[in-house]
Amino acid sequence: MSNKDQTKQEILDAYHFRHATKEFDPNKKVSDDDFRFIMETGRLSPSSFGFEPWRFLVIQNPELREKIKNTAWGAYGKLPEASHFVVILARTKQDTKYDSDYLQDHFKNKKNMPEDHLAKYLERIEQFQKVDFDLLEGDRPLYDWAGKQTYIALGNMMTAAAQIGVDSCPIEGFDVEKMNTLLNEEGLLEDGHFGISVMVAFGYRVKDPAPKSRRPYEDIVKFV
Repeated sequence: MSNKDQTKQEILDAYHFRHATKEFDPNKKVSDDDFRFIMETGRLSPSSFGFEPWRFLVIQNPELREKIKNTAWGAYGKLPEASHFVVILARTKQDTKYDSDYLQDHFKNKKNMPEDHLAKYLERIEQFQKVDFDLLEGDRPLYDWAGKQTYIALGNMMTAAAQIGVDSCPIEGFDVEKMNTLLNEEGLLEDGHFGISVMVAFGYRVKDPAPKSRRPYEDIVKFV
């Protein structure tokens, strides 16, 4: 088997290994080095226009874990058993609108984009937001669009975790308004610059799941 074929098989094996783990072993912890690796794959994930419109809150405080467990029904069975629990935030319209201070700083000081190129790039983003995707009516469209970007990072983190034998479970089981209220009271939404997108637990399974099942390849992939 060639190196490429071996790599492909290892990646597919990780996809077969990964499942939405419902019960974690509270006695097994993900090492700091392994967890840093998982988070790094999230940080390095692609996002539309390179916005990086996310924040990963690693919930370590026992009291906050308890509050989240009692607020988000999807987290109730994962906390406190999960080794690590991450709340993924999406940036709101305050930061993702084409003329925001965040984007000016992001592209100028983080991406080191030249001034002349920056002006043209922001014009293109304005066109995209106003016309192409019609994202500027109200606050929700841009927030939802940023949330879509966070799912790219979520998928990459779960796949990377599976490749090193770490289990995960994505969690959407929560009332958005209640969770945003809780996180805001904890001072974690930075005065409306962020809102909750999704959550994910990491750790080690208690028992093996049923074999993975999916619709057949020919039903999903169509060449046209």
